[in-house]
Amino acid sequence: MKIVMLGAPGAGKGTQADKIAEKYGLPHISTGDIFRKNIKEGTELGKEAKSYMDAGKLVPDELTVRLLLDRVKNDDCAKGYILDGYPRTIPQAEALDSELAKLGEKIDYAINVEVPDENIITRMSGRRACLKCGATYHLKYVPPKKDGICDECGAELVIRDDDKPETVKNRLSVYHEQTQPLIEYFENKGVLHSVDGTIDVEDVFKAIEQILD
Repeated sequence: MKIVMLGAPGAGKGTQADKIAEKYGLPHISTGDIFRKNIKEGTELGKEAKSYMDAGKLVPDELTVRLLLDRVKNDDCAKGYILDGYPRTIPQAEALDSELAKLGEKIDYAINVEVPDENIITRMSGRRACLKCGATYHLKYVPPKKDGICDECGAELVIRDDDKPETVKNRLSVYHEQTQPLIEYFENKGVLHSVDGTIDVEDVFKAIEQILD
């Protein structure tokens, strides 16, 4: 069972990927984790990726796919895996499909967690973080006991740059331009399934379970 998670930043696809991983015993794979592991271990692919990153360049799609395929050959991927944050563009999806086809494999499910932009802006701009101990809160969903103060260590809570409304709007515009076309791409492949990401987290997961079961 090979799954791709789709959805705008802040839609909650990472949370759902974790839930799928736990229930179905599949590894939750992000390209960021793969890059970090290969660079840390000094593999040939890691060194190649690092050379681009050190030069301030994006890692080419072809190299990213090679890193990804190297990861999914591990024993823990025998039953399948969940890709989160990759592919991000049509060329990446085409490169992935092409390489998987050589192995006689394909993506089985593309799960799109749908959340309107205005919900995402509200959701992300309500996040607060403690830079001292790393605890996270949400003004609406998980508020601190005392406004602006961390429950765990008493430090002041801040809004991260990534969660500021103007940053979120920029990230959403990049998503709509580059990543949203993947919805149609996977729909044409006959593997797209969309779920309403505005409902309770557990209800979103129930909808996903119905698709996968």
